[in-house]
Amino acid sequence: MTHTMVRSAIRRRATALAAAALTGTLALGSVALAPGAAADTKGTTLRAAMTGNGIDSLNPFLAYFAGSLDVFSAVYPSLNSLNTDGTPAPYLATKWTPSADKLTWTFTLRKGLKWSDGKPITAEDAAWTLNLIRTNEVAGTANGSLVENFASVTAPDATTLVIKTKKPQANTPFVSIPYSGVPIVPKHVWEKHVTDLKNFKNDSGDIVGYGPWTLTAYKAEQYVKYDANKDFVLGAPKFDHLVQQRYKAVDGAVAALRSGQLDYVSDLNSTQFKALQSDKRTTAFQNAGRRWMSVALNSGARTRSGKKIGTGNPALADAAVRRAIALATDKQTLVDKVLDGLGQVGAGYIPPTWKQWAWKPAPGDEQSYDIAKANSLLDEAGYTKGKDGIRVSPKTKKPMKLRLGTHSDAATDTQIATYLTGWMKQIGVELTAEPLSSTKLNDDLAKGDWDLLMDGWGTGPDPTYLLSIQNCDALPLDDGTSGSTDSFHCDKEFDKLFKQQVTEFDPAQRAATVGKMQDILYKADNNVILYYATGLSATNARTVKNLAVGKADSAGVYPMQYTFGQFRSATPVAAVKEASSGSTTLWAGIGIGVLVVAGLAFGIKRRSSADERE
Repeated sequence: MTHTMVRSAIRRRATALAAAALTGTLALGSVALAPGAAADTKGTTLRAAMTGNGIDSLNPFLAYFAGSLDVFSAVYPSLNSLNTDGTPAPYLATKWTPSADKLTWTFTLRKGLKWSDGKPITAEDAAWTLNLIRTNEVAGTANGSLVENFASVTAPDATTLVIKTKKPQANTPFVSIPYSGVPIVPKHVWEKHVTDLKNFKNDSGDIVGYGPWTLTAYKAEQYVKYDANKDFVLGAPKFDHLVQQRYKAVDGAVAALRSGQLDYVSDLNSTQFKALQSDKRTTAFQNAGRRWMSVALNSGARTRSGKKIGTGNPALADAAVRRAIALATDKQTLVDKVLDGLGQVGAGYIPPTWKQWAWKPAPGDEQSYDIAKANSLLDEAGYTKGKDGIRVSPKTKKPMKLRLGTHSDAATDTQIATYLTGWMKQIGVELTAEPLSSTKLNDDLAKGDWDLLMDGWGTGPDPTYLLSIQNCDALPLDDGTSGSTDSFHCDKEFDKLFKQQVTEFDPAQRAATVGKMQDILYKADNNVILYYATGLSATNARTVKNLAVGKADSAGVYPMQYTFGQFRSATPVAAVKEASSGSTTLWAGIGIGVLVVAGLAFGIKRRSSADERE
């Protein structure tokens, strides 16, 4: 799909910085905050840009877009959080253990936590949420694949949650984590909306939740405002308020950052990033990328029952055509020219950030850029060239003219489309870019009304969700509902391996199975993975520090970042200065002997802070 994401898969969207923005010539209107989005006058406010596709829904049972997932991780709890190395960490649950036969997981939940309306958070809320997703098709729209192996979920008491699975399920501690897992919702609020869950938007009135932030205002396509939860169990945010301001194009957000109206912008492209690196008003940083960019190929859109849908070119059902397109795509040039070198050439379906799932094609299977080989494949398959140089399909007798859907607000899509069009021309395929809004692009995808699409997804440390969107069960029903497929891929062997990998508790064994799945996807050519971009972000150096979580490596690249941890870690510069000033006074007034004690205390505080982070 083309919606922004890190549902355990993260759908992106980054756009380019226009030259005008870099030179400060953007119209003021593109920089100004939306009415009502201004920072609160009392206390400190962290002002962050929400770019990409924004929010598709505030109903956590239905939403996919990255902006929605950001909101859910801010205002709804999960059973577990994540350490910076991607391993499960406590959140609502302080302990989780499998039974000897690995068919039962017992979670021990904290006592004393309360929803924002004052009612207690209990294991029954978690059991109700997971059971609803498990048993209600609409409720399972966004996260149903994560719980399909659950046999039952019960809450024998307020702090004990028992999950029984049909088969051993190794990734159970990842099923409910911030951002990419299942948000736990208050049963007493949501049970009255079950009968109309499909139409319930959850965007009016107070949202009852629990998290580091409490939502106070929401204006679709404009902003989300929050107050800090000063009693948050994993550590309160350092800012008093948070505003996420919607920007459809990152160039506007960059201009706002430079003018001092924003504190944080992510999803930068390389041009934006390098420009902000040299700007003393901003601090630019890199983090490990968790996303891939691909071209999706419509090999034959259909429903779960096998009913063909859409207007995809039937030539793409031919594996030789898809392979020729893959071979005619120069991924290294895209990394060099589009990313300016800030990324890696794509191959495997799981981004290499997650080293436990590292996979490479076997020697001889690499789809290296080779125009001659691509032409040879098409010649052998009977696609002869006409006088105009365009090949003709041997089955339909029609010229090979394909559509490429691109995001109209994404300059990177435009750049990639330009290269692809030229490369395809060299193999006798006429490719026409069709810039569309993200909404239109996603609508067309679901209906199968496309040939090729620019596509991007990311994933958290557990790849189950990202893999699930390539399952046959992810295809839509005949009425068009309940589909989460990315490219209408359907392969019974892949589905078999998908069910197998979640049962494997041995990490090496599970990685081997996931590797086989990546091999199937690589050879199917339904998603030609172009590259993995490095995450690029920048902060306002005058207003915020500590927004990059974790420790940078020798190349200055931080671990993968989630707003769940970033926004809690972010510290107002004024607070940093005050703390620094206080330390200086302490040193001058008390002497070196006490400084040793102060230094020890600082060390303890730093360690405590790190422990609080996901």
